[in-house]
Amino acid sequence: MAQGSRFCVALQGWCRGPGFVWDCRDGAGVPLPPAHPRCAPVGFGGFAGGGAAFSGGSFGSGGFQGGNVGILSYDEKLTMQSLNERLASYMETVRNLEKENAHLEQLIREWYQKQGPIGPKDYSHYYEKIEELQKQVGSVETHKVLLELDNTKMTAEDFRIKYEMESGLRQNVEGDLNSLRPMLDNLTLAKSDLEMQFESLKEEIIDLKKSHEEEMKQLQSQSNGDVNVQINTAPGEDLLKKLNEMRQEYEAIIQKNRAEVEKWYEMSQQVHSSSQQIESSNQQISVLRREFQSLEIELQSQISQSNLDDTERRYNMQLQQIQSMIGPLEEELASIRCEMESQNEEYKMLLGIKTRLEQEIQQYRALLHEGQQGIRYRQQLINFLSMPSGKEDSSNVCIRNWCKGLIINIFTTSTRIHMESKS
Repeated sequence: MAQGSRFCVALQGWCRGPGFVWDCRDGAGVPLPPAHPRCAPVGFGGFAGGGAAFSGGSFGSGGFQGGNVGILSYDEKLTMQSLNERLASYMETVRNLEKENAHLEQLIREWYQKQGPIGPKDYSHYYEKIEELQKQVGSVETHKVLLELDNTKMTAEDFRIKYEMESGLRQNVEGDLNSLRPMLDNLTLAKSDLEMQFESLKEEIIDLKKSHEEEMKQLQSQSNGDVNVQINTAPGEDLLKKLNEMRQEYEAIIQKNRAEVEKWYEMSQQVHSSSQQIESSNQQISVLRREFQSLEIELQSQISQSNLDDTERRYNMQLQQIQSMIGPLEEELASIRCEMESQNEEYKMLLGIKTRLEQEIQQYRALLHEGQQGIRYRQQLINFLSMPSGKEDSSNVCIRNWCKGLIINIFTTSTRIHMESKS
């Protein structure tokens, strides 16, 4: 059919054939004879076993005779029948393809109605769950940081309490030292007074010993002489008694001073021991306070650790629950994604099938259009060729015979091309 359309183009312009071309734009749309002023034959060669040729307005025939008209009509009928069968098969194929296309479109519409339009699904509820989980994780982190801050504050408070306690102990010790300093000064003064008294008493004793020795020497010198002098004097005082009394008095003073010194020494030893005891007691108190504070801090840390463990355990359980919820959601999301990908592939495949079907429909429409044009042109040629031969001259008869041969060649060539295309 396409070959025929290449040989006769709408019969309204230049008619082309193998080896010829002429102007046939007459109002009736029928090829004009060479004598017509508007038809200027250019030239053509023989075809299909014929030897006809136009040259300078004359032609000769060598392949077709007048007796071949009946055979040509039978061939035309066969050709028309084959063309009609081909056209019917083309139309049937087009109708079947249109039905299949309509069925596929109906299936696509039903699938769209069932599955919904392919596009981004609403994952807002997943986003809300994810935001809630993020908020929970953030709250856990915040609680952890707050707990660390509380532990740091408690530790700082414990160190501050320790510092204040140590400062109080230091102030108490300094107060005790300041209160003991006047006593120490008094004792030092009393000691210096006693030492001075002791030195003065020692000097008096030395003086008394010297005077006693001098008196004894005088008495001895007097007793060794032969002079007896009797002096009627009053009896003097007993020096030994006086000395003994003085000795006793000084010994009593010495004993008293010694007792006072021993008492002072004992008191200083007691003060020293009491200060040591106080210091050791303060140290024990500070140690006990430190132990108490460390135990209290340890208790608070254990309580905080237990609270932290409970919180972590609770949040771990919540996290496991959330992960158990996320697992099927991820599986569902993966299945939805796979389903979307498969639907996308199916849609692409259907779209490709639809595109190929549309292309085939366009090709069939073009073939039908060309077939309709070929049928119309063939009918015009048949009308021209079926004109009664008695009313025409020999030149028109030759032209008609040549056109019949041309049509047979065209149909034969188109049929051969169609068969080759099918094979």
